[in-house]
Amino acid sequence: MSFGICSLSIIPCRKEPASTSEMVTQLLFGETYTIVEDREDWIRITTNYDNYPCWISAKQHTRLSDAGYKSLQSNTLSSELVQVVNQSDNQAVFPVTIGATLPNFNNGILKISDINFAFEGQTSDSGIKKTVKDIKETAYLFLNAPYLWGGRSPFGIDCSGFTQLVYKLNGYKLPRDASQQVEIGSPLSFVEEAEAGDLAFFDNEEGNIVHVGIVLENQQIIHASGCVRIDKFDHYGIFHTDNKKYSHMLRVIKKII
Repeated sequence: MSFGICSLSIIPCRKEPASTSEMVTQLLFGETYTIVEDREDWIRITTNYDNYPCWISAKQHTRLSDAGYKSLQSNTLSSELVQVVNQSDNQAVFPVTIGATLPNFNNGILKISDINFAFEGQTSDSGIKKTVKDIKETAYLFLNAPYLWGGRSPFGIDCSGFTQLVYKLNGYKLPRDASQQVEIGSPLSFVEEAEAGDLAFFDNEEGNIVHVGIVLENQQIIHASGCVRIDKFDHYGIFHTDNKKYSHMLRVIKKII
């Protein structure tokens, strides 16, 4: 079994092995993956955090040795919207986004294989479960981030990428897609039972889960729709504040923490 690591700011992950194929998710700096199939131009992978199958360009692949993969300590994440890392061997400086993994981080230095990087930003330990207050504060950081199908960064994020990343930064692991996230947690019977930090799921006319957001107080929800925004919601669904109409139909609310 072979492994790789994202050594760029972000790597787009495709549904099929082509640059024109749909982007289904993204790898953030420091995240690892397992190689399933190695072609000349494209590599089929499974992301190690959430077991998500996809393809990445071979040009953006950084291979890890078995020993290098096993030695990685990867609980430390960047908790700033955007920060930079400085590569020691060539002094290259490039940005990393919130949620980026900082492998083997210690005293401002992270290490991938034999290469050191300096990082001076704020960090979060994904191994420590934090409070609902922390979840809300993290979610607010993404306000007005544009919606992007498959996105997982403040420069473009989708609804389930938003919920997954917010919870990851606060010590809770969620699957990648809304249709997977709805399978965890405990369902609530009434909207009135919902509390801040719960997840609300919404379906389409066929009954498929197509949207998710994080419940706030006073029957509000923060979610990625056009951009990350706050709207009212009730037992019907999300009432879009600008359009003055329902944009998503409520299916179920799940208590995650």
